Amino acid sequence: MAQDKMYLTNDDMPRQWYNVAADIKQWLTPPLDPANAKPMDPSKLAAIFPENLIEQEMSVERWIDIPEEVLEALVVYRPSPLVRARRLEKFLGTPARIFYKNESVSPAGSHKPNTAIPQAYYNKVAGVRRLTTETGAGQWGSALAYATNHFGLECTVYMVRKSFEQKPFRKSMMNMFGAEVIPSPSDKTKAGRDILTRMPDTPGSLGIAISEAVEDAIAHDDARYSLGSVLNHVLLHQTVTGLEVKKQMALGGVKPDVLIGCCGGGSNFAGLVFPFVPDRLEGKKIRMVAVEPSACPTMTKGVFAYDFGDTGKLTPLLKMYTLGHDFIPPGIHAGGLRYHGMAPLVSILIDQGLVEPVNRHQLACFEAAIMFAKTEGIIPAPESSHAIRVAIDEALRAKEEGQAKDITFLLSGHGHLDLTAYDDYFAGKLHDYEYPEEAIATSMKGLPKV
Repeated sequence: MAQDKMYLTNDDMPRQWYNVAADIKQWLTPPLDPANAKPMDPSKLAAIFPENLIEQEMSVERWIDIPEEVLEALVVYRPSPLVRARRLEKFLGTPARIFYKNESVSPAGSHKPNTAIPQAYYNKVAGVRRLTTETGAGQWGSALAYATNHFGLECTVYMVRKSFEQKPFRKSMMNMFGAEVIPSPSDKTKAGRDILTRMPDTPGSLGIAISEAVEDAIAHDDARYSLGSVLNHVLLHQTVTGLEVKKQMALGGVKPDVLIGCCGGGSNFAGLVFPFVPDRLEGKKIRMVAVEPSACPTMTKGVFAYDFGDTGKLTPLLKMYTLGHDFIPPGIHAGGLRYHGMAPLVSILIDQGLVEPVNRHQLACFEAAIMFAKTEGIIPAPESSHAIRVAIDEALRAKEEGQAKDITFLLSGHGHLDLTAYDDYFAGKLHDYEYPEEAIATSMKGLPKV
């Protein structure tokens, strides 16, 4: 019988994170202080993040050691398997080989604990008592709740209201790990109250939820803020995924011809592809494809510019692909991909032509997710369905061209708590949404003048 799963042992766990900033230093753009549009003094971030994470955020060291306490927590579910989707290949009749890195095996059911665990650890070491955060689909909130419980911290999660209503069992999971979950926008913060005054029926957005979580952290000396995507140190922690994939590819004779990940803020995509960036810079032919929803086309219709990371303008200015911090996307079921900006490091790679951004509609992604579930036996998260859709598209293209290439995508999470989304799909309640150009243009008018 053919070996379809490539496993690593605990001894194969990466002992260091890979920092892509070391290899693209010439393109880096500093975060700016919105008060004067000058490079941000790292000390000003101390009200939001502990010093040890600020150091990682600013680092250009290529390798950063993973603390033993973090490794001991990660080994509960890592290394995760790299799996060949042989039954999907057969169904498609493609000569391509399709592989997926299965990050759904974590306690939270997604890739998110890869950074939640080290963030909780570094905050614990720094003497922080409580972490605040936002969450869209609830996967990040679930991961941070799990991690803070592990290290004995309290956790407050501002969950995008639309997802709060769509995904009640994510709230249950967060509560199980001891977190307080608040639908956003809320009346708990000034940012939330201001939004509710202007838009009482808003479905909310990650930008709004970030504003609330940051405001909460700043208002309490014993609290700090934790982000599940976008920032450099978050993407750094996620590279355990790609580092494992490189070892597994070597074991299984797999080529990194095409690497695919879904993109909201960029964390799972970066975790997969960043360790391959040095190979690409050396001239190896590796395609890195980042997939986003057509309803929130940050990379494909946004601009590469300095912008706030949140709607309330509480964050530093980051140079990234953005639709404007005032952008509020429609309530599609891929809640984790409904963010106006893209990670600065991913944005740089797009700007330099190293990463290919594409977008896909909701219905086509659900179709792909069901095809994957029927052939491979895993119900994927709606976010992951975007990567699956493009992996299938690439496999069908290989079929047309008669090319035997290797396609690898990151299965960022399972969809066991997203079954209402699938119910809506089967009931014909879901629709494709192309965000109007005029609405994007209106949002862009609010970009800061830098």
